[in-house]
Amino acid sequence: MTVRVLLADDHALIRSALQMVLTDAADIEVAGEAETGAEAVRLCGELKPDVVLMDIRMPGLDGIEATRQITAEAGAPRVVVLTTFDDDEYVYGALRAGASGFLVKDMALEEIVTAIRVVATGDALIAPSVTRRLIEMVVKHPSPAAEARPELGGITDREREVLTLIGQGATNSEIAERMHITMPTVKSYVGRLMTKLAARDRVQLVIVAYRAGLVTP
Repeated sequence: MTVRVLLADDHALIRSALQMVLTDAADIEVAGEAETGAEAVRLCGELKPDVVLMDIRMPGLDGIEATRQITAEAGAPRVVVLTTFDDDEYVYGALRAGASGFLVKDMALEEIVTAIRVVATGDALIAPSVTRRLIEMVVKHPSPAAEARPELGGITDREREVLTLIGQGATNSEIAERMHITMPTVKSYVGRLMTKLAARDRVQLVIVAYRAGLVTP
């Protein structure tokens, strides 16, 4: 499967560097480039990418509002925020807006390629050291619409166990090993959890695990 990526960053040099390394990947195609958040929203509607690499600080419509508009559409691509360690306040907003993961701008370009492949499948969190910190902040300071604990009455005991491990940051292979089940079974559990809990991706499952008290910061 070819992963189609939209690059959204107002710095031409950053887009150029990403374009070069992504072009070398046989399974990744750069679908387009956007210099502003508004342009990213428009191009998502036209090009239908699988993943958007979204800078936060852009002129006009910023990356947070662009993420919110993009993820509000049916069949929306996964949005991965490009951040730096001093961008926390911005990224908290991006997570609430529907971002699926986070990449640190000073990561090796090869690591960014790997991360794109991962987030395209929804299989794992991106930049765990950053994502875990952000999720903890969202849980400690939730938006008013998310004050109530999520209702978990509709999931089974085994699904609850899987959700707890996801919240702890375990990968699918680690879950399979700890629960003594196969990888296809793990993926089935994860899929059912996303459906039952109305979660778009694994990041949202982690947030649910925190807010439900299955995992504590």
